[in-house]
Amino acid sequence: MFEMLIPKLRVNTVFDINLEELYKQGYRGIITDLDNTLVGAKAPLATPELVDWFKKVKEIGFQLIIVSNNQLERVSKFATPLDIQFVHKARKPSNTPFRKAMSMMELAPEKTVVVGDQMLTDVYGGNRLGLYTVLVMPIAIHDEGWFTRMVNRRVERIALTRLRKKGLWMEEEPKL
Repeated sequence: MFEMLIPKLRVNTVFDINLEELYKQGYRGIITDLDNTLVGAKAPLATPELVDWFKKVKEIGFQLIIVSNNQLERVSKFATPLDIQFVHKARKPSNTPFRKAMSMMELAPEKTVVVGDQMLTDVYGGNRLGLYTVLVMPIAIHDEGWFTRMVNRRVERIALTRLRKKGLWMEEEPKL
């Protein structure tokens, strides 16, 4: 079970993802989480650096969709000014929001990348559908909601401990 929580790639931030290499490998769409993946959970808008990253993503040829468990108001205020499609109240790790995003992009799982900061929602949900999963370090853990902090992050710590004992998570990661 815990093996389904292992991402294909781990990076510190979205800026560390080698977009050109993913494109060369045949990926054409990116499904990304919003809170603590792109910006802190309480940051209302994209940073200038992130706006530049979105431009680069599109220039390379990727389609991009934000899939967030957050409410319409939060996701819309962030995504609409950037002309980025989104799925809100996604209920990740359910298959439905990932399938909806792939349908919106008209892409198959083998052409789709998922980027997120949580093993239990983004990585697990993407892995179940055979997507290429990228785990980023959370931007602002102190801004996370109660459930994420008290449940998801605790389960992640347990999973990391077990994965390390099995030799499936090699290097020591910062505490989640």
